[in-house]
Amino acid sequence: MKTAVSIPDDVFQDAERLASRLQTSRSKLYARALAEFVARHDDDRITALMDQAIHEAGEKGDTFLDVAAKQTVQRAEW
Repeated sequence: MKTAVSIPDDVFQDAERLASRLQTSRSKLYARALAEFVARHDDDRITALMDQAIHEAGEKGDTFLDVAAKQTVQRAEW
């Protein structure tokens, strides 16, 4: 999809240099950067990936860590 966005001149120049250094097009650079930014801020996806990794590793849990985590949460100011 084509779209037009406005970005500060200094960010544009930095992106141009990076695209050149990576030997990629400006469009590919922006698409990659935006995809990484969105993925990094998708909390549900991150949680699901962490849950999957723990499940695949067969983590049984650590009683000490469970108790310590529970106490920490109870002391936290919400």
